[in-house]
Amino acid sequence: MIVRPLATDLSVSPQISTTDVSTLQELGFRSIVCHRPDGEAPNQPSFREIAHAANLAGIQAIYQPVVPGQGLIEEAVVFAALCAELPKPILAYCRTGTRSTTLWAMSRAGNVTSAMARERTQRAESDSATVVPGNKDVQAALVEVVEAEHTVVIVGGGAAGIAVASSLRARDPKMDVAIIDPADTHYYQPGWTLVGAGIFDAADTARTMASCVPPGIHWIKAAVLAFEPDTHAVVIEGGRKVRYQRLVVCPGIKVNWHGVEGLVETLGRNGVTSNYRFDLAPYTADLVKRMRGGTALFTQPPMPIKCAGAPQKAMYLSCDTWRRNGVLQSTQVQFFNAGAALFGVPDYVPALMEYVESYGIDLRFGHTLRSIDGSRGRATFERVLADGSTDRVESDFDMIHVVPPQTAPDFVRSSPLADAAGWIDVDRGTLCHTKYEDIYALGDAINAPNAKTAAAARKQAPVVAHNVLASLGRVARIALYDGYGSCPLTVEHGKVVLAEFVYGGKLAPSFPAWLIDSTRPSRLAWFLKERVLPPLYWNGMLKGREWMARPAQVE
Repeated sequence: MIVRPLATDLSVSPQISTTDVSTLQELGFRSIVCHRPDGEAPNQPSFREIAHAANLAGIQAIYQPVVPGQGLIEEAVVFAALCAELPKPILAYCRTGTRSTTLWAMSRAGNVTSAMARERTQRAESDSATVVPGNKDVQAALVEVVEAEHTVVIVGGGAAGIAVASSLRARDPKMDVAIIDPADTHYYQPGWTLVGAGIFDAADTARTMASCVPPGIHWIKAAVLAFEPDTHAVVIEGGRKVRYQRLVVCPGIKVNWHGVEGLVETLGRNGVTSNYRFDLAPYTADLVKRMRGGTALFTQPPMPIKCAGAPQKAMYLSCDTWRRNGVLQSTQVQFFNAGAALFGVPDYVPALMEYVESYGIDLRFGHTLRSIDGSRGRATFERVLADGSTDRVESDFDMIHVVPPQTAPDFVRSSPLADAAGWIDVDRGTLCHTKYEDIYALGDAINAPNAKTAAAARKQAPVVAHNVLASLGRVARIALYDGYGSCPLTVEHGKVVLAEFVYGGKLAPSFPAWLIDSTRPSRLAWFLKERVLPPLYWNGMLKGREWMARPAQVE
């Protein structure tokens, strides 16, 4: 733990752990302010855990979550009030200390000189955030901008970002490419379904980001705060600007854990779990294994979400485990789906319904999870009635697998790149932004009407790589994305319905029907999911090897 003083009674630090709290007590701190939202990273301790440790140590803990670049002036005012009221000395923390330092600088903008702010900020070894246009006092309190420039800048180091970078380098080994991403770890998220079923170990789905960034690619380890497309720049932590000739945006999706009241406070205990988080998928497997009857709920929020089949994958594998353990008959399974259909491509519904009926699953369409009371084991849903009105219904549970609502990241939704719904506005074929010809996007944050899956990103990455080079005049013709998506629906241990489709829900099987009938459960498809797709991801997609993913080109 690194503690850096900003003022006599205020210090900042990067993310702290529960074990650090006792050290803070020894150092004499009487208050802790958390500026990091829960769920920013899969392995970060929640504020609830920090607050519990602080309470035992006699330290007051306050939760003031700050999304990078969002509402900083308002949050600075709140932080100033907290600094005046809380017992002192105070420690404020976030991921790196940047946000806490920034709020201090902004709250003091009218009382300290630029030199003082710069000196203290540098002494804290923590940059300030982006300049807020139009506020000269705030600008004076922030550090100076440092700029970098690259031919291609990629925002996001997930599956899509690494794949695009590798595809670019495979096409042009001398291409100047940079990836901007603050994460230390890269995850194979499609594997979390099997972690939640006790088939994969969670550790096998994670590798260091450093080992995944392709050789020769510049890695800028920072969070993006804003886009300035008119000046061809991206603003990152510290107010620094990274300029580009071409920009590729693929920051993933925001899983809004705070979108369900009471969820964050009870995740990972009281039978409340989710395979959408690395650290919780093993808890799913443990809950399912220990289940000896009772009520199990599975939820699916309104679309769009990452991997629309994942909520029911968890349900089917859980039911199969309970059937194998002889407890399915004594387990009431309910699927609360905010939508009106089991799956978005009708051709796959008959096979899925056979399993729904076999497992005795009670389907509840038009139900959106609104709140959870973990201590009471009760979930509250908003139900849409036949006349379009809504009411609230409650259901008790012994176990609940939650999929929270999802949106584009905040810095995307508030940017010039977003459409009215907050998603990056792209041409569905070329994946070029509809307004800015030097910007491309792919992955979960775009508004193209395709499934948000790793399989989609695997097909999109070569299209974007080719079109970026075409826009720079380095290759002829353009490439088109056909909307391909794939969802290996794990309906039982050893069998998968391999859903593959393109725009419009048209089936697009990769294999002949005599080998794998994509509309029926298949053992060979399970082998593909369990044994083939993970190495294809790590050693193919992330390495720029476009096996079965070569893009179609047009004049």
